[in-house]
Amino acid sequence: MSTIMLPMALLLAAAMIGAALVAIRGDSVPIAMLAAGLVSLLASVLFLLLAAPDVAMTEAAIGSGLTTFLFFFVLGRVRGDSKHD
Repeated sequence: MSTIMLPMALLLAAAMIGAALVAIRGDSVPIAMLAAGLVSLLASVLFLLLAAPDVAMTEAAIGSGLTTFLFFFVLGRVRGDSKHD
């Protein structure tokens, strides 16, 4: 591991922990869902740093993108914000 990769990995790990704490402790459900998506996005960047681009792309597409979209879609349906009734 090069000299710059270790501090970057530690910074990403600290940011992931911070976003996870926001997701757990957040009072607002949409903020918690966005924070969970941010954890996944930061994990995909960390996977890219660790030379696993296939895992990084899968995590970014499914973990960050699709899951966050589905959370908001279901939240809208549960709250009755959707006009498809």
